Amino acid sequence: MGRSIGLDAHRDFCEVAIADGGRARSVGRVASRHDELSLFAQSLAPDDRVVLEATGNALAIARILAPHVAEVVLAHAKQVRAISHARVKTDRVDARVLADLLAADLIPQVWVGDERIRTLRRLISRRRGLVKRCTQVKNEISAVLQRNLKGRPPASDLFGAKGRIWLAAQELPNDERLTVDGGLRQLDFLGEELAQIDASIAVEVRDDADVRRLLTIPGIDVTTAVTVLASIGDISRFPSARHLVGYLGLHPKVRQSGNEPARHGRLSKEGSAAARHVLVEAAWVAAASPGPLRAFAARTAARRGRQVAAVAVARKLCVLCWCLLTRGEDYAFARPSLVRRKLRRLELRAGAPWLRSGPRPDPVWSHNADRQERRLAEQAERAYERLVRDWRASGKGGAGATPGRAS
Repeated sequence: MGRSIGLDAHRDFCEVAIADGGRARSVGRVASRHDELSLFAQSLAPDDRVVLEATGNALAIARILAPHVAEVVLAHAKQVRAISHARVKTDRVDARVLADLLAADLIPQVWVGDERIRTLRRLISRRRGLVKRCTQVKNEISAVLQRNLKGRPPASDLFGAKGRIWLAAQELPNDERLTVDGGLRQLDFLGEELAQIDASIAVEVRDDADVRRLLTIPGIDVTTAVTVLASIGDISRFPSARHLVGYLGLHPKVRQSGNEPARHGRLSKEGSAAARHVLVEAAWVAAASPGPLRAFAARTAARRGRQVAAVAVARKLCVLCWCLLTRGEDYAFARPSLVRRKLRRLELRAGAPWLRSGPRPDPVWSHNADRQERRLAEQAERAYERLVRDWRASGKGGAGATPGRAS
């Protein structure tokens, strides 16, 4: 059995501790440079195991060490802190705690996907930062208008063509005008950056079967599908939909002790905040589109309100994603014309040329089939409502108690 080596990684150095049949001991530091880490890796035995917390440079360090040792484990930092119960926190203590936990096989590991998944996660993270900055700049401009008693703009989009004409016509103090004009220039720059990020994402996932499958769900667009897939990684890691819901933090907190009944609180919000955010945004769209999801949202909103209903629909979308990805099926109540438009937008972002045929620039945007597909979606919505009514009337414990009555 090899040694258990703990590394407390920092930007400039790594604190090293070794557990070899007893309690871990500190053995010094290694500079966080490629040459120093390579020399350190060569000094390790082939049967050694190394652990370090999954921080910013942990993956790069793991790549250097992996060829020289039996295993490199990336630890979940939050769960390690919950397990260790260390009253004193220093670099040496942290490294020794990691080594002791690895020797006892108590390290909660972080799943690390392949290079493609990591690329998508970096692109999504970059896009999310750009969107946050856009929102911040828009709020600054809106604050200027409010401070100067400017009413609501006549245009629905303040930062569109008509909205900018209205903004230019407003009389503002010089310093406020500088804020508005500077904010508009920043929005133009951020818009170009977003377009480049969206194009890079589209090129990565243009031929991805899982992305195309998720696009069949109402409310889910390319950004939502890619964000969810990048957060999930390998769907086989989740044995049930409930595991995926918990992984994305869409389940409520539970408190229960002794004979007391369980108390459910707010969402746990564990896991990817980006995935939760896009699923909730998609839930608002799905709740407004005809189909079973709209009926479910209306039924939940009648009892708990629209905000709770949106989160409930987001959880339902998460369950749908697990079912479709696990079974390799498309959404049963998809509207083909809307799915074709989503796929066409994906192709255009990836650099596909526009199709020139007929009076419209692209025949995909034809609305001839929408009316019939909408009627079918409304029929599915009514069937779901009847299923719920029959289930409630039966007084039994599941919708399976009324087979065939809502078909």
